[in-house]
Amino acid sequence: MEFSRKSHVIEMLVLAILLFELLSSSVAGFRAVEHATTLEFPALNVRKHNTVLTDFGGVGDGKTSNTEAFKAAIVNLSQLAADGGAQLVVPPGKWLTGSFNLTSHFTLFIHKDAVILGAQDESEWHHLPVLPSYGRGRDAAGGRFSSLIFGTNLTDVVITGNNGTIDGQGAYWWNKFKEGTLNLTRPYLIEIMYSNQVQISNLTLVNSPSWNVHPIYSSDIIIQHLTIIAPIDSPNTDGIDPDSCTNTRIEDSFVVSGDDCIAVKSGWDEYGIKFNMPTKNLVIRRFTCISPDSATIALGSEMSGGIEDVRAESITAINTQSAVGRGAYVKDIYVRNMTISTMKYVFWMIGSYGQHPDPGFDPKAIPIIKGINYKDIVADNVTYSARLEGIKNDPFTDICISNVNIKLTEKPKELQWNCTDVQGVTNRVTPVPCNLLPQKEIDCPFPEARLPIEDVQLKTYSVTGYFS
Repeated sequence: MEFSRKSHVIEMLVLAILLFELLSSSVAGFRAVEHATTLEFPALNVRKHNTVLTDFGGVGDGKTSNTEAFKAAIVNLSQLAADGGAQLVVPPGKWLTGSFNLTSHFTLFIHKDAVILGAQDESEWHHLPVLPSYGRGRDAAGGRFSSLIFGTNLTDVVITGNNGTIDGQGAYWWNKFKEGTLNLTRPYLIEIMYSNQVQISNLTLVNSPSWNVHPIYSSDIIIQHLTIIAPIDSPNTDGIDPDSCTNTRIEDSFVVSGDDCIAVKSGWDEYGIKFNMPTKNLVIRRFTCISPDSATIALGSEMSGGIEDVRAESITAINTQSAVGRGAYVKDIYVRNMTISTMKYVFWMIGSYGQHPDPGFDPKAIPIIKGINYKDIVADNVTYSARLEGIKNDPFTDICISNVNIKLTEKPKELQWNCTDVQGVTNRVTPVPCNLLPQKEIDCPFPEARLPIEDVQLKTYSVTGYFS
């Protein structure tokens, strides 16, 4: 009788286990709802379809390569572009990968507990030809490694998260650069080419092999809520480099960099002149930079396709240093409401950068630099107020500086305003500017009319799923 009761109990346990496994497999949707997470975030457009990297074999252990998983996911999801688009969620974990390409009408969402890790196996990075507006690679004359996250000829692409992380593991690449052993130009973290309707937002980017975010030959771009961090001695780790782009908005971001926090570009010497695609209609606002050896916002040095209508405001620069043969122009630049602390130069404009892609540049291709406007700036602990060096027989013109208060370091340089070949006016500026910028009762302009990109509104998107 006792044996019979024990047998019955064992049978019931076996049946319970089998029933549990059956329910688990057949009603997995119920379990997902029970433990569901809702992700809510702003996006240019919402997507009809949603999936997770693990659905395509992704393994988030920080060791297994996910390059093929990313590629398979995006190839599959690209087929849904005409049916409301698709979103790929990178869930919590460490996702090692080489470079992969995005698709149109697509969102890449990186969970706050997810880290995408750049592979240090060069075979995981596909190769690209040199950029036509540059004529050669920046690090080596040949081609270049693709960026970690790359897209070309896209419409409506979003790279976002709830502060998920992309870690380029750049030390491997920095060492090769310093040793002079690179045969191709280092990869960037994110590069989008020949595209429109682009959003890059709500992410942390660390340790990029080179530039972090590089939109190029593109339009209608919103970049916001980025935290970008690289060691201050890391080579060429620019934060955000809009390059031959139109209608771009950069806002609410923080950069610590080994190079320029923002570098506005449009091609290199004769190649940029021939390609002839300027960067224009650029808005930068509510932006903070730390870069002891470089600039908060640089115009150039590669600017041979031209730069026009740049508006920067509410900029904070802390412990920051501050573009012949280039051709083209830089004009209609407006800056206001800057707060600066511990700076080598408040204003630094130079026309003799002296770096060229090859001997084929035209030394007579002199740029036009005009209409540079600064107003409402407070600076503290400054070594030099300004170094303004135009080009002989081609001065920088129509410079306007108003309402600027510069407090100097305990050991400032005796010559505070070093000016040659420049022309313009100043008003309410201390220390007193150079004679080439005489005082005039003027308030430097800042456009009141808004650019179209400023009025683009993001939609709130919610997606619920089992993402852990």
